[in-house]
Amino acid sequence: MLKELKPALLMLLVLTVITGILYPAVVTGIAQLAFKPQANGSLIEKNGRVVGSALIGQPFSDPKYFWSRPSATSPMPYNAANSGGSNLGPTNPALEEAVKARIEALKASDPTQTAPIPVDLVTASASGLDPDISPAAARWQAPRVARVRGVALEKVESLIDANTEGRQFGFLGEPRVNVLRLNLALDGMG
Repeated sequence: MLKELKPALLMLLVLTVITGILYPAVVTGIAQLAFKPQANGSLIEKNGRVVGSALIGQPFSDPKYFWSRPSATSPMPYNAANSGGSNLGPTNPALEEAVKARIEALKASDPTQTAPIPVDLVTASASGLDPDISPAAARWQAPRVARVRGVALEKVESLIDANTEGRQFGFLGEPRVNVLRLNLALDGMG
């Protein structure tokens, strides 16, 4: 029996070293060399300090900032450890109430805004962590942000244009605006 057990244990040890140590080390090394920002979480820095990730949304509630898409994660919004949607169907009264509350909050934040509210400002994404909003959602918020900051609407709209990313590879997904990057650009506007 020891004769059969010895090669099996040796193979277990060899495969553990290859697949558990060598392979992950090589992949990590290649990622650090070829894709360093992505391999480290696509972190965004301001004045040498990490302020967030380009991949995970953040809550903004101050009227001088663009607001992110709502998050359905718990126990707090944009909780990367608990990614997931609300799983509420379109006929669920709880979803309807949540959307109504979000609409009322948006209307209260800018009573002069009469344009239809883009759907991504009142519904959470499937992950609950979406860092982006549509250009339409950013433009809907632009008058409020410009008014509160005391800057021309055209300046804010040009920041939206400068921070709008097109479809990936020209055909995948939809144009989008990273809210954290846009808000940092606003703060840098002076």
